[in-house]
Amino acid sequence: MADTIFALSSGAPPAAIAIIRVSGPDAARAMLALAGQLPPARRAITTILHAPDGGPLDRALVLWLPGPGTATGEDCAEFHLHGGRAVISAVEGALALVPGLRPAQAGEFTRRAFINGRIDLAEAEGLADLLSAETELQRQSALALAGGDFSRTVDSWRQRLLSLSARVEAELDFAEDDDSIRLGPEFVRDVAGLDEELDKWLARPRAELLREGFRVVLAGPPNAGKSTLFNALVECEAAITSPIPGTTRDVVARPVGIAGLPFLFLDTAGLREATADPVERTGIDRARNELDRADLILWLGPVAECPPGAWNIAARCDEPGQPAKATPRHRVSALTGEGLAALRADLVATARAALPRPGDAALGSRHHRLLGEARAALEEAAGLTDPLLIAESLRLARVAFDALLGRTATEDMLDALFGRFCIGK
Repeated sequence: MADTIFALSSGAPPAAIAIIRVSGPDAARAMLALAGQLPPARRAITTILHAPDGGPLDRALVLWLPGPGTATGEDCAEFHLHGGRAVISAVEGALALVPGLRPAQAGEFTRRAFINGRIDLAEAEGLADLLSAETELQRQSALALAGGDFSRTVDSWRQRLLSLSARVEAELDFAEDDDSIRLGPEFVRDVAGLDEELDKWLARPRAELLREGFRVVLAGPPNAGKSTLFNALVECEAAITSPIPGTTRDVVARPVGIAGLPFLFLDTAGLREATADPVERTGIDRARNELDRADLILWLGPVAECPPGAWNIAARCDEPGQPAKATPRHRVSALTGEGLAALRADLVATARAALPRPGDAALGSRHHRLLGEARAALEEAAGLTDPLLIAESLRLARVAFDALLGRTATEDMLDALFGRFCIGK
């Protein structure tokens, strides 16, 4: 039998209200120990909570939620308290004295919801992303995943795959010999249709881009104005600016939300070949590595040295004597603000095209890998003639779908996922 767990599930105190959740077979015992009664199911009542020695703890609103129709699939109790630290501490101390109860670990409530079939693994991953969302686009994408949009799509694929497998098995059962099996063009068309749908999902922007932000690297030679423009874009003095060449020695990164989209701006060391300073040389090497990882490069150097695909930026356009650029993507002055609004608008439009669309569930690396495995199995099935091999390929695709929903999850993978959650969730 599972332990009964409890934890503070609301925000950090002090707060107006604090909610302590209890889940497990001894949740009713916890309610009786503190409230002295078991309220009607799913009806909130107010009562005085008492410690084991009879002393009053708080006047609280309590809820009794019998399983399995609860968030965790288990019996649950909730105590809605006044949100002071001392009140919370006293109630947690009283719960710890109830036999069979223990404090919850990180993500343990959600893990129980998964184990008890209240949510699947993809929904749990979406919930983890929702808790860490910092921009509107991240919130919408995580909400789609947590709400089951992707899970329902995977389940529909799985049902179609089962139908395809059943057709193969029927042919095997009723055919006189293997050579007489003819699945026909309709079977091939259905396999190709499912394969095409998976291909469209695999072509979607990845969740890592959404989670980490659209990666914009500012690059160019020393004293090109990179750090000044970087500070203007992130709207804080994150990078040290100086007329002395080589001031920036390392990569400076700042995540920023612009128009609800996540960005990661990176200021880099000035690129030049000749330097006797080993620290600066390390910074230059790191800068070049960032160029390879960038989703977009803002190039503030000579046009002839502009990396392929980078935006040529004419910085310090307010300063006389700056080298002219014939056709820069943008002319900006970080000091006067000239051109910054147009640059930001261009960045937003470019990132919006590269990031998942609002409300779309974005695929993480695990989803992408398993969908890739399912698609490879389908493609193999489409090219085979032996029905036994076709049936095996379809089975492998089904295994990948089951893994997406967590029907074949390993403990190590579950530990890694639910470790992302806070205690009380």
